[in-house]
Amino acid sequence: MADTHVPARARDLPAALWAAVDDADLVVHAGDWVDAATVDALTARSRSLLACHGNNDGPDVRARVPEVARATVAGVRVGVVHETGAATGRERRCDAAFPDLDVLVFGHSHIPWDSTTPGGLRLLNPGSPTDRRRQPTFTFLTFTLADAGVHDLVLHALRPRPR
Repeated sequence: MADTHVPARARDLPAALWAAVDDADLVVHAGDWVDAATVDALTARSRSLLACHGNNDGPDVRARVPEVARATVAGVRVGVVHETGAATGRERRCDAAFPDLDVLVFGHSHIPWDSTTPGGLRLLNPGSPTDRRRQPTFTFLTFTLADAGVHDLVLHALRPRPR
């Protein structure tokens, strides 16, 4: 997940996302939490959390999560960062900045993204579960890490809340 913006855009994470958190061995959050209470809630409820802060996160959130986080899971080198810059040139920039990773999860744009760089780095943006901006739905991703890669990738689309 990324760009949760709680409580600025929603009072809480959607129930479907909390259910996915409960099922996950690893939860990844690509920044823009906005509220440290959400960091604490997700930390308490996750079996394991790999997370970073974003441009909308203040000192309280930045004290809890780094700008870039990395872990090796099932032999897959995974990283998470909030911003990767403009879509144009993203693959080239990420290959140069993250040569030590197999998968990079990022946020910031609120636009789901799935691509593989020329260097073989898988780039994933889950969109936002609470602030869809110009997207048709709120979104988050689930996937399995195994056999040196990403498998069973699902972009979960959540219906907009009634106004």
